[in-house]
Amino acid sequence: MLNSFDRLLLVRGVPIFQELRDDFLVRLASIMEEHTFNPKEVVFTQGQEGRSLYVVAAGQVRVHIGDQDLVLLKKGEFFGEMSLFDAEPRSATVTALEACDCLVLTQQQLYEAIDETPEIALNIIRILSRRIRELNVKLNVKDNELINLKVKLEQERQVLPRSQRN
Repeated sequence: MLNSFDRLLLVRGVPIFQELRDDFLVRLASIMEEHTFNPKEVVFTQGQEGRSLYVVAAGQVRVHIGDQDLVLLKKGEFFGEMSLFDAEPRSATVTALEACDCLVLTQQQLYEAIDETPEIALNIIRILSRRIRELNVKLNVKDNELINLKVKLEQERQVLPRSQRN
């Protein structure tokens, strides 16, 4: 279990909360629940309904779709924020890689916090925008890899004698 000071330090270190007043951070840290996950335990699955944001307090989690890793998150990083805003099912699965403690903020708690301190919504938008940009870069890299493979395949196809092409 985290003491109140450790909770405050952890919440203060989360990018979406960094610009918030200390009194608000104390309140936020105090209302978040602590959950423990065992190694290889699934926190939530892709497609599952979700209404909570998680902050990694200890350990590491893997965010993935099937076998494809999207990101590994460690202490001070967060996940699950998308479902707080769009009411859509979870877009990925999250699995604990090792014993992992997380602080959890529910949608209702977050909305009450945003009503009280609207700056938190702007911070979340900035972070989500950055994550989208990072994913776009990854998609562009994969797209270029596919284009290069297609070119190589076509070049190899041209080298093959006609009898071996079909």
